[in-house]
Amino acid sequence: MQIYLPIAEMSVNVFLILGMGGMVGFMSGLFGVGGGFLMTPLLMFIGVPPAVAVGTEANQIVASSVSGVLAHWRRGNVDLKMGAILTIGGFLGSSFGVWLFKFLRGLGQIDLVISLSYVIFLGIIGTLMLIESLQALRQSKRQAAGTMPRRKLHQHTWIHGLPLKMRFRRSKLYISAILPAAIGFFVGVLAAIMGVGGGFVMVPAMIYLLGMPTAVVVGTSLFQIIFVTANTTFLQATMNQTVDVVLALLLLFGGVIGAQFGAKAGTKLKGEQLRSLLALMVLAVCAKLLFDLVATPSDLFSLGAGGKH
Repeated sequence: MQIYLPIAEMSVNVFLILGMGGMVGFMSGLFGVGGGFLMTPLLMFIGVPPAVAVGTEANQIVASSVSGVLAHWRRGNVDLKMGAILTIGGFLGSSFGVWLFKFLRGLGQIDLVISLSYVIFLGIIGTLMLIESLQALRQSKRQAAGTMPRRKLHQHTWIHGLPLKMRFRRSKLYISAILPAAIGFFVGVLAAIMGVGGGFVMVPAMIYLLGMPTAVVVGTSLFQIIFVTANTTFLQATMNQTVDVVLALLLLFGGVIGAQFGAKAGTKLKGEQLRSLLALMVLAVCAKLLFDLVATPSDLFSLGAGGKH
């Protein structure tokens, strides 16, 4: 069953899009990521223009993240105060990012920038997460066997001595608000340029830089993602006209359902196991994008759409 996407200017199979939305929604609930790091490349793989994939995916992330947050809220796993600080930084970052997106699109370089951004960020973060999660799994086995003492999840560094300290009771932290705001800003820029919620950056940063408990990280990450991607979607639609409503609605429907199942599945796995699975998924997407960048295209000549006419 085919349906025409007016902004992407192409026809797609309805059930394929619904299935992709459901799968990414499942990951949203399971890992605490918006799922954009996977969905945006998938849309590009089936022929959706990168600029439209980025603008539309930010919209889909909003719905799947709302669904995921509600599931985690019921379990008390959302730090509202931390989420608010992250959101303030994210709003500023996403607003700057959409302006940068428009500038690069005007130069005709946005498609290349999107692909390169994915390869670089997914490659680095996937590798680091995989190494760390494997080390954590080994340590947990040693602790279970009683062969090594337990260590703190995080160590205090100069970062924790920054001014504007705040107490985050749900996360059991007393740290500077500057660090979470800076993380939020960086993730906001990524949301605009890459069409991601930024969970694949946000989740490791909240665990290893801020020292938040893994159980609270997932719900809080999704809470922040809702507002930042909503801002990104609005700005992309008004400034760049790259949001395909038909495509977004199909992805939304699948994503909301998938997120509920993902949140339930997440309670059955350990934090280290979740991070290992996410790392492998990130690296798989990175490898496919890198192959597409370096492989010889089937059509050696093609007409590219410039940003300005």
